[in-house]
Amino acid sequence: MRGPARDSSRRVSGRGAAPSDSGGKETAVTSTAEEPGADVSRETWGTHDADTPIGAEAERAVRLMHAASEGLLPKPARQRIFTVANQKGGVGKTTTAVNVAAALALQGARTLVIDLDPQGNASTALGIEHRPGTPSSYEVLIGEIPVETALQQSPHNELLYCVPATIDLAGAEIELVSMVAREGRLRTALAELKHHDFDYVFIDCPPSLGLLTINALVAAPEVLIPIQCEYYALEGVGQLLRNIEMVKSHLNPELNVTTVVLTMYDGRTKLADQVAVDVRAHFGDKVLRTVIPRSVKVSEAPGYGMTIIDYDPGSRGAMSYLDASRELAQRGAPAARQ
Repeated sequence: MRGPARDSSRRVSGRGAAPSDSGGKETAVTSTAEEPGADVSRETWGTHDADTPIGAEAERAVRLMHAASEGLLPKPARQRIFTVANQKGGVGKTTTAVNVAAALALQGARTLVIDLDPQGNASTALGIEHRPGTPSSYEVLIGEIPVETALQQSPHNELLYCVPATIDLAGAEIELVSMVAREGRLRTALAELKHHDFDYVFIDCPPSLGLLTINALVAAPEVLIPIQCEYYALEGVGQLLRNIEMVKSHLNPELNVTTVVLTMYDGRTKLADQVAVDVRAHFGDKVLRTVIPRSVKVSEAPGYGMTIIDYDPGSRGAMSYLDASRELAQRGAPAARQ
């Protein structure tokens, strides 16, 4: 099993390397809002045109390796568990979950992704087997197997793990209705993984507010909401926030929205800037300063069973998710309730 840095450099020379776009000239996309004392990476990765495609790809990979080698992230004081949720589909929810997780693992954090979406897209992006019959989050939720049986290591990084989802999960919401402690089954399962000492856990939810999402909200102290920089960006977020408050009141008093990520940002449009302003006005400092650009490469990566971190190491998408992961880690977890 390869370590993260070696994996990135290996992709320069052959399998898994993606063709360069934009002539190798790319920058990490960050919010235009400047804040004094910000210690998140604000670098711009400008380059000269490379003479050959191989040279361009090598230069891009070196940029990612340099970014990752700036220093391993500090280990969080306690395990941080995030539910990644937005009932509106197509906002970059799964993409954000897997790429932030992969970026954290690249920087030395033991990271786990729990796939609770029956589509299994998070499992696909992490290169994880999830054909019917594979031990998965479905069997874990209905109590057929312990969660450790379903745990798989990503082939791309020895610090990155996943509990996959299969199509069987589509029927789980109906089965859970009649089960005892139906809302807390995932929380109970995660308690069995304490000896694995994961630094970060990301739970990828379906784009709905059913029992699967409720299980995720009960299991996690933190909620990460991806919001796309497009028209109707905040549509449906109000209902999600009301559900979060309901779960906090009755099932999980530790629950808070701690992180909002702006995705699919297109700097060529005034709309994207206006949406960013509106979201920041609504959520304040919960919104990361780093924004994620709209990128064809980010969309292509799961088709190859990879995150953007592995598929196109020096791209804008990879750099932006690396910056976002650093910012999330450096902010730290909110203080626990007394």
